[in-house]
Amino acid sequence: MFLFKKIVGPIFFPVPLVLGILVLAFILLYTRKQRSGRALVLIAILLLGSFSYDVASERLLRPLEYSYPPLTDIGNLQDIKWVVVLGGGHTSDPKLPVTSQLSEASLCRLVEGIRLHRELPKSKLILSGGGFFDRVSDAKVLSEVAMAIGVKKKNILLEEISKDTEDQARLIQQIVSKDQFILITSASHMPRTMAFFRRLGMDPFPAPTEHLVKERAAITPGRFYPSAGGLRKTERAFYEYLGLAWAKLRGLI
Repeated sequence: MFLFKKIVGPIFFPVPLVLGILVLAFILLYTRKQRSGRALVLIAILLLGSFSYDVASERLLRPLEYSYPPLTDIGNLQDIKWVVVLGGGHTSDPKLPVTSQLSEASLCRLVEGIRLHRELPKSKLILSGGGFFDRVSDAKVLSEVAMAIGVKKKNILLEEISKDTEDQARLIQQIVSKDQFILITSASHMPRTMAFFRRLGMDPFPAPTEHLVKERAAITPGRFYPSAGGLRKTERAFYEYLGLAWAKLRGLI
């Protein structure tokens, strides 16, 4: 099931979806349904343009990213024992510095985890993530980066066998038991993550990070043009909405 969703899911991401429409359009252009083919070409162009504009992509992504506010006030959390960081991917290339091996999502999550850990002297870091597509686990690379920037090894626990968020919730529960904890993941990923954890009876303090939708003091010229950045936001939104739909379809949340 894990491989199935990883193989089939990306078909419905913006770029594969648009390319699929274009392939179908070109097939129709060489048949008697040329009018339908031309219409599909136009639809594909309009979709790609819409997906690439911040106005459209941020409208899709904002409800996910701002479901939970950032955790900025931790004055009442000084007794927290665990700060949990969910891995967001890596590539274990030994030719690169370990900081470059983490994905942008993983690096943002880790930095936020370390920030909170340092402000909570009684806490330990739980770094979570397996290595299904890599010989080294997410958690292992996260720990190497954390220690490289000053976190003591004795304050780090690893969860290295999970394949996905559902796994992470189950395995982290075995570590924290009934303790309260802070949960860190990307802002867009937080709604699905909290649903998995709450289904198992946990109620962590959410600390979303890696926000892609941000309030700007002024409108820049780039906002009027389609961009890869806009497309990236749309893809992130598609990924999470598909993940939520898949989890609900299977009765997991």
